[in-house]
Amino acid sequence: MKQKAIYPGTFDPFTNGHLDVLERALNIFEEVIVVIAENCQKHALFTLEERKTMTNEVICDYTGVTVEVLRKGLLADYARQVGARSIVRGVRQVKDFEYEFQMSLLNRQLYPEVTTVFLMPNVKYTYVASSIIKEVAMLGGDVSKFVHPCVLEMIHQKREEQN
Repeated sequence: MKQKAIYPGTFDPFTNGHLDVLERALNIFEEVIVVIAENCQKHALFTLEERKTMTNEVICDYTGVTVEVLRKGLLADYARQVGARSIVRGVRQVKDFEYEFQMSLLNRQLYPEVTTVFLMPNVKYTYVASSIIKEVAMLGGDVSKFVHPCVLEMIHQKREEQN
């Protein structure tokens, strides 16, 4: 049986830090589903469809990866539905771990067979967060070191639309 994991997040936008965690997950799992989810507590720059498009373009050369959108519902239920027994979460700092630890315990209560796997990105991405990338980019800063060229292009388009 194939080892399947889901890698959920808002991915607004998908950064090189996200890609680094995904590559690490692919060293462990045969199949990883990147699950783009809405988060009502965050103001998204990109629509779910735009995030799916950009993520698909970034991962197009990778095998064993698919991108799906979760519009509503519980992550634990989604994991059960697709037959994933693992949830991959990137952890950059202690603050991330505290939140992810709580979510991991809750998901285990909802779906006892699921295990959350915490992966640390390369040190050069520990300070890279989508929210920071969006802010810097929308103010005209250069974020090309932190995102795939297709993501950079989509960010520039959004900046032009808002100006």
